[in-house]
Amino acid sequence: MQIGIFAKTFPGTEPLGVLSAVRDSGYACVQFNLACCGLPSMPDAVAETTLAEIRTAVRATGISLAALSGTYNMAHPDISVRRTGMAQLAVVIETAAALSIPLVTLCTGTRDPNDQWAHHPDNGDPAAWADMAAEMSKALELAERHGVDLGIEPEQANIVTSAKDARRLIEEMGSRRLRIVLDPANLFEQATPEQARVTVEKAVETAAGRIALAHAKDRHADGRFATAGQGIVDFPDFIAQLRAVGFDGPLVTHGLSAPEALGVAAFLKGLI
Repeated sequence: MQIGIFAKTFPGTEPLGVLSAVRDSGYACVQFNLACCGLPSMPDAVAETTLAEIRTAVRATGISLAALSGTYNMAHPDISVRRTGMAQLAVVIETAAALSIPLVTLCTGTRDPNDQWAHHPDNGDPAAWADMAAEMSKALELAERHGVDLGIEPEQANIVTSAKDARRLIEEMGSRRLRIVLDPANLFEQATPEQARVTVEKAVETAAGRIALAHAKDRHADGRFATAGQGIVDFPDFIAQLRAVGFDGPLVTHGLSAPEALGVAAFLKGLI
């Protein structure tokens, strides 16, 4: 496994400065975000000069780009918001293809109109799933055209809440381009350490064979998120479970501050 980190963990709007900080903190790869180039995360366009700056930064630092963020609310109740998001996703997918980034990460969305990471009681309505699935189908057409995979992450506040939901969507879409991003801390809310361990183990088993990327974020028993190694997620067991199902891809940490990055890198390296 490669140890990686969200590029946005580090401040800056120049790719070379951000990727240099990633390298100096002990990481080999990143989940990149176009905000690290001074653009919106979901831009309307990406200039060729920006692509050139990113390529130069990658060559200079040796940091690989494991994924590119393409998150917008795929279940937003306003169809015009979804249309705008899809147009911007097309730009992100084209950018990923131009930079040879293999994976674009998505958000399966929520009916909350203001926050794509907030739960809404209508998320369980079949219409919410249908709207999200329609967006996903369009996204996969773009992905197929450009030779890029898409990653969906089970999130308690989103339409896809579990590995089981993710497999259901993959089966409905019928595309090998649709993969899973597995974050153990997003698979439960409040739990005991043993409950969390069992939940994560079952999710890895369910997602086996379709995991493109694993995340290393932690959670306290009361539901608060935590830096990897400081909560109740059993990371040695999580990594062992990933290995048992044949996963050997990027393990990307996030939800930490830049000063914590060096220590988390050492923690994760010690486990793998």
